Amino acid sequence: MAKIKGESELTFMESASIIVGHGVGAGILSVPYLAAHNSFRETILILLIGYAVALVLHFLIAELSLNNDGAQFVKCFDAELFSGKIKTVFTWTAFILLGVSVIVNVSAFLTGAAAVFRNWFGLPDIAGMLIFYVLGAGVVFVGMKLVGICEKIAVFSMVGVVGILLAATLLRNLSPLPSGWRGFNNALALFGMVSFSLSAVMSTPQVVKGLNGDAKRIRAAIATGLGINLALIFIITLMTLLGAGSDISEDGALVDLSRHLGGWVAIVGYIFTLLALATSFWANTLNLRDIVGEQTGWSKNLCWLLASLPCLVLALFGVSSFVGFTRFASIIQIVTGIGIIVAYNRSRKRTGASPICGKFGSLAFQILVIVFSLLSSVGAILPVN
Repeated sequence: MAKIKGESELTFMESASIIVGHGVGAGILSVPYLAAHNSFRETILILLIGYAVALVLHFLIAELSLNNDGAQFVKCFDAELFSGKIKTVFTWTAFILLGVSVIVNVSAFLTGAAAVFRNWFGLPDIAGMLIFYVLGAGVVFVGMKLVGICEKIAVFSMVGVVGILLAATLLRNLSPLPSGWRGFNNALALFGMVSFSLSAVMSTPQVVKGLNGDAKRIRAAIATGLGINLALIFIITLMTLLGAGSDISEDGALVDLSRHLGGWVAIVGYIFTLLALATSFWANTLNLRDIVGEQTGWSKNLCWLLASLPCLVLALFGVSSFVGFTRFASIIQIVTGIGIIVAYNRSRKRTGASPICGKFGSLAFQILVIVFSLLSSVGAILPVN
């Protein structure tokens, strides 16, 4: 396999941090609410299953990208999945749908950051969005190397913040952990949220390029990044269950902890939230910048502007009710996930080699990933009892 030359060479930890940064977000803070509706034993089991499925899925994506010189999804679909007279139509349709999905998600990050600045410093939403956009988009403008460095710093900072919260929780009166089987619906809903929290599919090609196609290091970076995400999910869930007991709302883990441990936790929560939003903003806009660049061939600076500015415009114009958009985005992700497996299947047959996945890229594992992906999608819309 020829060595891939990316925009910048990333260190191992920078690559792993890009995986962490893409996955960390609102999903992690929502897991404790669903975990409270399952026994702690089931929660641990679901976390382990979710990690195993996510690991195989991300390996498949990495190998698909590797087989196409580090390309993002749309370029991979164009090379492996689409054919015939309407190939161009399919390619541009996938490009538009993926682009809209990312723009909506990033707009939500800007809205969330504005809420933090409003509650913490009393800033107007417009000012909060502009500050977050300038700082966030500025990092991506410099390029992939700075994104990797900032992601690494943010990941270590988030680990430190979570460590402070865990210590504060363990020094207080602890609530018993939930026990007893609570039903299949609750377990599937938790699995859906865990799968969402471990997803960094669009950042995987960045790791492939940043590590110059080194299969062994790519595999290790993905496993490490997802492992750090898993550890963050577990610790945040554990300390919320111990600190807040059964009194866990849908407002988010840090809100519940703040209510039980004291107001200072809110400040720590603001810091964690801004770090989580920043890492997701960097990862998503970098991915979209490259997708636009691969599809159009335009300059990196223009692609950066097209990847980031529409997100700011959407957020500034107050399109903050994202229920319909979120459902639309989730449907896109489901279709994309299935498309990835089909494209990978063709790519594996074409190359006749599997440097990253090995036996985990076989047809049986491809089918398992599709089944679990569909289960997680169903879980995301099931009611919790």
